[in-house]
Amino acid sequence: MDDWIEEDLTLQAEASAEKASRVLDQHMIREPIRILQPRTPLSLPPSATVADAVRMMREHRVGCVLVVVGERLLGIITERDLLLKLEQGDLGRPVSQLMTPDPEVLGPGDPIVYALNKMSVGGFRHIPLVDAVGRPVGIVSVKDIVDYIVDFFPNDVLTVPPEPVQGERWRGRDGG
Repeated sequence: MDDWIEEDLTLQAEASAEKASRVLDQHMIREPIRILQPRTPLSLPPSATVADAVRMMREHRVGCVLVVVGERLLGIITERDLLLKLEQGDLGRPVSQLMTPDPEVLGPGDPIVYALNKMSVGGFRHIPLVDAVGRPVGIVSVKDIVDYIVDFFPNDVLTVPPEPVQGERWRGRDGG
């Protein structure tokens, strides 16, 4: 039994050393987006209702749905589209009326730094990934990239207390 525990501890130490030796540098952000293991995109036809899109996003806990006809990407509808464009009574409207048409796209082989650039310059949180003929094959989000970067700093990020103390904070009762 002790040999098994010792072997397990050795494997854990080797894995930690391997992770610790990884350095976030220009090479790492030039890796292809596919190493982020982007998820398969959810899609709806342009005639689907906004309510359908909201239901799909809630059910799958995602921030966007692609609008697709056949295998052709027409647009993307995101949480931000819903927040900024949705008005009372719009849930029955087709998603094509609220979507962002012809979104910026990348391919799975494009470098992660391209996604970072597009997201930063364009203010996007999601970028559809398409294959060589333009069919949607994935979606990359800011969270995917942040998770990738956090892997390079596990001790620095994962050991931060949930509520870091920033100077003295009043924990007493406010008001009367």
